[in-house]
Amino acid sequence: MSYLSPKKKENIGLSPYDLKFRGRKRADKVRITVFDITPENVIETPVDSVEELRLYRDSPSITWINVDGLHDEQLIGDISTIFSIPTYILSDVMEPSSRPQTEAFDNGFFVSIKMLEFDEKKNTVAVDNLSLIVMDRILITFQEEEGDVFDPVRERIRKHTTKIRTSGADYLAFALLDVGIDNYIYILGVYGEKVEELEGKLILNISKETLKIINSFKHELNDLRINIKPAKEMLNSLVKLDTELIQEENQKHYKELQDNINQAVDLLDYYREVLYDELSMYHSAMSTKLNDTMKLLTIFSVIFIPLTFIVGVYGMNFSNMPELRTHNGYFIVWGVMLVAVLVMLWYFKRKKWF
Repeated sequence: MSYLSPKKKENIGLSPYDLKFRGRKRADKVRITVFDITPENVIETPVDSVEELRLYRDSPSITWINVDGLHDEQLIGDISTIFSIPTYILSDVMEPSSRPQTEAFDNGFFVSIKMLEFDEKKNTVAVDNLSLIVMDRILITFQEEEGDVFDPVRERIRKHTTKIRTSGADYLAFALLDVGIDNYIYILGVYGEKVEELEGKLILNISKETLKIINSFKHELNDLRINIKPAKEMLNSLVKLDTELIQEENQKHYKELQDNINQAVDLLDYYREVLYDELSMYHSAMSTKLNDTMKLLTIFSVIFIPLTFIVGVYGMNFSNMPELRTHNGYFIVWGVMLVAVLVMLWYFKRKKWF
């Protein structure tokens, strides 16, 4: 799940203005869809040629352009030309492994964040880099591959005639970011249930398999941390961004994003602490189990030390050993050894050593 990837050798020294794809190709073909939004109507259009986007550049309606696939450098360059987006902004879009960030430019602002989606069938989390470019009445989003994370927002646009259709591109950008952060909280909740369930199993059963599960959860939560923590820094910067494109009535919604990401980070920190506590419990339980085993072995050793001494003494082959000629010597030695064992067991029990 982690989205940390080493920099490729061929990408070292590239200009930040070069429109070169620096990631792993995850879509066979770039797919562009357009939502042309007015209070009365929504027109959803798949776009075959980037030149068709010129129609929306000066449109009075709110336009959401979604691009699935980042590997077509010529197409990205054409979008830069049509909408007058600086190439250094789109260069960041084409580097999906970069940290979440936000930056203002002359006619808009840019936001990138990691989108997390939980696959219930595979029990895995998929990571997709989402980039948003917000301009006057225009929102352009870039994803690495087609997905259904934003379907709830699309349905709201299709069905509701207020707020989301009338509040501008900045509100639409908020709605998409809100979905992303809600997914953070949902995924953390899924892992949280597993971590808390593991705590109950830990009390009942200590095994090497338990340690493997704990280490697996540690790795997965660390991967979540790599993607969620930088999003908090980005949103703090976004709220303070000096831009007129976030309308005053929508600023409160961006502050809500701060509250939500803080909740996500708090959950992440809490479950990581629980997991480390469980790891400590595991090591303590294993240490106690080992101590109990050593205590039992020590008791057996202590019991057999005097018995070994007695057997050793009477096992010596000296001719002048009066006890060897005693008529009932064999039974007396057995009696002494049994009494010694019983006395030691009574003493150990009294001391609560077992």
